[in-house]
Amino acid sequence: MAGEWPYAVMDGYRPAQVGQAVARALAEAMERRQLSANALAVASGVNRQVISNVLAGTTWPDLLTVASLEAALGEMLWPRHVDWPLDGDGVRQQPLPPQARQDGA
Repeated sequence: MAGEWPYAVMDGYRPAQVGQAVARALAEAMERRQLSANALAVASGVNRQVISNVLAGTTWPDLLTVASLEAALGEMLWPRHVDWPLDGDGVRQQPLPPQARQDGA
């Protein structure tokens, strides 16, 4: 893994890439709405520490957590990973995040 979570460029392990994509989408949605983890916890019913752990990459959210966060934010967090482009070996890879491109990663 090169770079900082959740914008790091990761290896081809799809479950980790999906977890990273969810954390990145969560962080960006919270920033757009100017929501703190505390405010999102109240709105979603998800424990604040769980939200913080997902954002930090120390845990991957379960489906109920993702669904609760999506409902509170009014947008999808789960990536369309089946549509990610194929690499040279025919393995689907998440597209390079815009922030990583700007940082030269």
